[in-house]
Amino acid sequence: MNTRILPVGMQDFKDIRTKNYLYVDKTEYVWNLSNSSKSFFLSRPRRFGKSLFTSTLECYFRGKKDLFKGLYLYDKENARGEDAWTEYPVITFYLSSGEFKATDGLRDILNNVLENVILEYDLTGSYAITGETLPVRFRNVLMNLKKKTGQNVVVLVDEYDKPLLETMYTNPEQEEINRALYKSFFSALKDMDGYLRFVFFTGITKFTKVSIFSDLNQLNDISLDNDYAGICGITQDELEGNFQPEIKALAEEEDLNYDECLAELQKMYDGYHFSKKGVGVYNPFSLLNAFSKRDFGTYWFGSGTPEILIKELQNSDISLARIGEGVEATSDEIENYTAENDNPIPLFYQTGYLTICGYDKEFELYSLKFPNDEVKYGFLNSLVPYVLGNRNAENPVSLRYMFMDLKKGNPESFINRLTALLGGISYPEGKAPAYEGEWSRQLYLIMKLMGAHANTEIHMATGRADCVVKTPDYIYVFEFKLDKPIDDAMAQIDDKGYTIPYSADSRKLYKIGVVFSSEKRNISGWKIAEA
Repeated sequence: MNTRILPVGMQDFKDIRTKNYLYVDKTEYVWNLSNSSKSFFLSRPRRFGKSLFTSTLECYFRGKKDLFKGLYLYDKENARGEDAWTEYPVITFYLSSGEFKATDGLRDILNNVLENVILEYDLTGSYAITGETLPVRFRNVLMNLKKKTGQNVVVLVDEYDKPLLETMYTNPEQEEINRALYKSFFSALKDMDGYLRFVFFTGITKFTKVSIFSDLNQLNDISLDNDYAGICGITQDELEGNFQPEIKALAEEEDLNYDECLAELQKMYDGYHFSKKGVGVYNPFSLLNAFSKRDFGTYWFGSGTPEILIKELQNSDISLARIGEGVEATSDEIENYTAENDNPIPLFYQTGYLTICGYDKEFELYSLKFPNDEVKYGFLNSLVPYVLGNRNAENPVSLRYMFMDLKKGNPESFINRLTALLGGISYPEGKAPAYEGEWSRQLYLIMKLMGAHANTEIHMATGRADCVVKTPDYIYVFEFKLDKPIDDAMAQIDDKGYTIPYSADSRKLYKIGVVFSSEKRNISGWKIAEA
């Protein structure tokens, strides 16, 4: 049995190192950042290790030499000689928690950090801090810290955007208050270059209208840099180099061999890319939970709800199918976000629900898609109440049962369950959806969710079948029509040769035509035939 201690959900570098938790060495990035330019911004999804990396920076700049023994940074820093392990004054703003919906919630957090710094460094007497406003006090703290310690100041701001994301939809007025406070407070850094050793901001989103990006134009955004693609998350080499005992234990629990377990881990939690050519990474939160619980669960998705994303998708003209099958975006679109923009793609990318899967250099376009099955099916499942409605508890229709029907070779039962499911959906003002709109969304969601259990291909384009579902023993070729004769659907399957690509397959092949009625708001006819 694996007895190593995994740092599930831990964000404190000192705790991890002093209490012998397993640590994947990311200190090469600390070395590279601290020895290049001075000010940085990093965007990564939630629970990807931003806070832990910020804590690692804090320990390094505080000169905590012993915590880095055995890590990449240790020998590199020791090679500096007399200049090694210089202790700098550090101000760290951890903003992942707080009462940011309260009028003075953000102000209280910022003020509390300054007060703790004043106490820690005993800024009294000739170093006493003056000034009534927060920005002035912040500037004076920076100046007096350098005067007292003789060293420039390190400023670390983790999850800077939490006060904005938390209020963006629920309390827009408070978001404006928080945004204005940011503008005045962090603009204090703008003219303080001579007092600063290092500045590092992290967040999920890059709000273009927040002052740190408009006023602090010296901030180097490394979010899409190839050299820093692996700064957060777990690479394939790190997975296999650090977690062999955990992989073996999970494989044994799931009755898999080692390679099969690796393949399942990759399918569930890998697939994130944060640059054009940079290394790909696994979701660290899900990976550590899977090893800890010895189960392929949906840990990252279950730790937060994508309500903001659903609202953004509902308010945009981008179809669910387009999100699901992949989209394209410019670097400006995926780097910058404004709440006023009705394009949800930047937020989908920055929050980790879409990731980079390709780059067209000629047109300067990124291709984006769901990174893995955990995100894909977690997000699609979260859409069920919005697309299929809240189903009556007395008449449950399970998508899992629908797949079981097809797996067992019972397409008639599948159609009956689909009819019951669609019949339970209510529409505004009694209006049935058009096939191009709501019908296609409903069908797409149903078939894609079934894809969690089967190989489901959805094309919805001229010259290809609307849907193909493959199970171990059967292949089903579907054609859907709206307010048309059922024979039209069956004829199209034959005329277009939709079954031909599967004719040599040993599995039993069915062709299924389904007609929807805009009047009945449901299936009005269907036909099943062996191909």
